Amino acid sequence: MKDTRVYKQTDHCSISADIYDQGPGSPVIIYIHGGALIFGTRTWLSLEQIEYFTRSGFSIVNIDYRLAPETDFVSIIEDIRDAVEWVRTMAVKWYDFDVHKMAVMGSSAGGFLSLLTGTMEIKPNAIVSLYGYGDILGDWFAQPSEYYCKRPIVSRTKALESVGDKEVTNGVWERFDFYLYCRQQGVWVQEVTGLDRNNDSDELIKYNPIDNISEDYPPTLLLHGDRDTDVPYEQSFFMHEKLKEKGIYSKLITIEGADHVFDQHFNDPMVQNAFKEIVDFLSLRLK
Repeated sequence: MKDTRVYKQTDHCSISADIYDQGPGSPVIIYIHGGALIFGTRTWLSLEQIEYFTRSGFSIVNIDYRLAPETDFVSIIEDIRDAVEWVRTMAVKWYDFDVHKMAVMGSSAGGFLSLLTGTMEIKPNAIVSLYGYGDILGDWFAQPSEYYCKRPIVSRTKALESVGDKEVTNGVWERFDFYLYCRQQGVWVQEVTGLDRNNDSDELIKYNPIDNISEDYPPTLLLHGDRDTDVPYEQSFFMHEKLKEKGIYSKLITIEGADHVFDQHFNDPMVQNAFKEIVDFLSLRLK
């Protein structure tokens, strides 16, 4: 059964989460949707996945957050930090899940934000990243995307027409034009963070998961298709290798032949096996 609550109120908008409470002592997954921090919504989490995790005994807190470019990068990250804090300190007023057994899971940009929670002061007990990225300073984000450049080129004028000037948490598909422009020009970092990757590297590196792995970084499971046309498979591979180098438990599951958002093909045997591995990983780490 779904319950929806506002977990954060700003001067201009309310930010909500859908809660699926599985009762006393149940471990909880905070889920973060993708969309390059530009588009997307918590409604993207499929009913199939929700039912898979709840049947396995996990509660879910499926969150929205403010989106770029109307909201600055640091404020978006604050939304994620505040969501974790809300689950830890406020949600217990209404729900019986165990906040000491908490994982953060996300896809694509949600995977990036999930990996970033491992660098925060209050960390989850485990992290799951589906086709996410640990390095926003890599060349893959700073160069025009060969894949996206095959599409009709989006001008900056058209890109700006797809977004607005007010805070939003529900990123409709029309906003994809802004993302397309960013990838075609290799300017995602500048447009989304408002910082220059060369002149502001000291500031940006604070928000780069791969550069901020401490000895208490949570155990991490990464899943990625090796034919991903959006986020390169290497993003999960490099993060996996860096975590191991730092002595952190990490497992990388490669979905052979799979593109981005492979979990949309939920009934594919490889995807089903991958989700079984997610449940096994979380069951072990959230005991």
